[in-house]
Amino acid sequence: MNGQTPEAILSSIFGYTDFRPYQQEVIETLVDGRDAFVLMPTGGGKSLCYQIPSLLRPGTGVVISPLISLMKDQVDALCANGVRAACYNSSLGAKQARQTLTQLHAGELDLLYVAPERLMNDAFMERLAQIDLALFAIDEAHCISQWGHDFRPEYIRLGQLRQHFPNVPLIALTATADPQTRDDIVDQLALQHAKSVAAGFDRPNIRYSVVDKLKPFEQLREFLSSRSGEAGIVYALSRKRTEDVADRLSAAGVRAAAYHAGLSAGQRQKVQDAFLRDDLQVVVATVAFGMGIDKPNVRFVVHYDLPKNIESYYQETGRAGRDGLPAEALLLFGYGDIAIARGLIEKSRNMDQVRIELHKLNAMVGFAEPLTCRRRVLLGYFGESLEEDCGNCDICLDPPQRYDATEDARKILSCVYRVGQRFGAGHVIDVLRGSQNQRILTLGHDRLSTYGIGAETSQEAWGSLVRQLVHLGYLKQDIANYSVLKLTEAARPLLRGEQELDLVAPRVKAKAVKKKVRRKLEDLDYDQDLFDALRERRKELATAAGVPPFIIFGDQSLAEMAAFRPVDLETMREINGVGELKLKRYGEEFLAVINGFTSE
Repeated sequence: MNGQTPEAILSSIFGYTDFRPYQQEVIETLVDGRDAFVLMPTGGGKSLCYQIPSLLRPGTGVVISPLISLMKDQVDALCANGVRAACYNSSLGAKQARQTLTQLHAGELDLLYVAPERLMNDAFMERLAQIDLALFAIDEAHCISQWGHDFRPEYIRLGQLRQHFPNVPLIALTATADPQTRDDIVDQLALQHAKSVAAGFDRPNIRYSVVDKLKPFEQLREFLSSRSGEAGIVYALSRKRTEDVADRLSAAGVRAAAYHAGLSAGQRQKVQDAFLRDDLQVVVATVAFGMGIDKPNVRFVVHYDLPKNIESYYQETGRAGRDGLPAEALLLFGYGDIAIARGLIEKSRNMDQVRIELHKLNAMVGFAEPLTCRRRVLLGYFGESLEEDCGNCDICLDPPQRYDATEDARKILSCVYRVGQRFGAGHVIDVLRGSQNQRILTLGHDRLSTYGIGAETSQEAWGSLVRQLVHLGYLKQDIANYSVLKLTEAARPLLRGEQELDLVAPRVKAKAVKKKVRRKLEDLDYDQDLFDALRERRKELATAAGVPPFIIFGDQSLAEMAAFRPVDLETMREINGVGELKLKRYGEEFLAVINGFTSE
């Protein structure tokens, strides 16, 4: 394909008429043989930044990716567009591996996806030295940094690429990196003179919501009740919890399955393939699932437990709405989760790492506190700012109610003092609510002046109040001593009646989004019924071909079809995501659905 322009390949192969911001300048940089560092949000179009230069430059583009699943998805998508692509990893049988290497040496591959440990094998490096290389692309580049949230030791040796291949352009790409991690990536990969592009972190199509975690499974079920036709991921803290939640969802009629590192490779692959084919609606997973998952039509991500840092949260929520259509990110924010996370962090003997991780956890808690626009807090963490509130988070759409919590706060603080500052939140709340459990009676806490003075207030409301007092510094939690609550100096003026306190009323459910017959994406109105009919036909074709539905067309393309209703192949060609090969293969199939729907 040498001799073509980036614009021609964008249109004929990938079916798009315009580049997204920064894509073209990165592509031209690599085509000219220069290095690049790219920071783009998930769904921002990072892949095209190295795929198109690999088609324009002589030789094969080598893409280093951390997960086999990502390689397979991207290779399948490229092959569906007529690109000569393959992967080389441990999932291949001996015969497939030999065939791939034969294609590589024969110059029959435009792109080869490879895992870092396979790439840096001495024998493989010798092979690469014998062939023409278009470029090296290091995806998920934050994995190379020990400051990153997903450091992977096997990435360390990638710093040697510049020494072995000084004349081959190199591009490092990531969607999630704070300034310190970015600097470390540049140093590790010797990219000091590279073209650096930061496209920003904002994903305006994602609606961020946080609710107090009270009865999490019931809250999850309520959230899912109006999303029966939508695919999503639920992240949980432990393997056991993923299985428990998945089993309970299945029993409730939701097509759900668990995914975690404790399952066999075959089991994990089965779950992932079913999710990609839309045979599963929900995957309940640990963080082992999702990095690089190339499924554009994930409509929601739920965090059943609190992530340990904003980087993880941002990356995981970024798996929703990769196609640019509206998506939702719901976080269940629990007091106990903070204590667990802090306890795990403080077990480390590396005090510098403890300090960094506690800082990151505090930032995550700060995001979850319902005070200001979520997106402003999220972007501010990554060094960006919004001039005004986003209008697409729970704070903007449903501003939190505040109330005079002075008296309730004094009750809590007084009770903590009366029990000797030797008990955790659960016990303090039990005393306030007048519980008659055996422990309270044995300790004689039923005779305290604070016993039962908060009986009219729910346990959940007291829990929300305790959490806010901890975060505002009136109480501290002694993690090393069974998470007992203790008063701070700041509590004294409040207890003495010298200060008043306004707090946020607890929020226990996400604001419902009204379903409409027509949905809107920026300035695109499309008919939901026609969109659903197109999705059904796509699923039939994908099942017959044995590929995930998005390999045929993404939801974005179907939405445009449902909006503009092309009448022939010529007008179908104008739909984004419809390249020449897909037009020939599927154009008539989808025109038949559109025309049939119009005539009803």
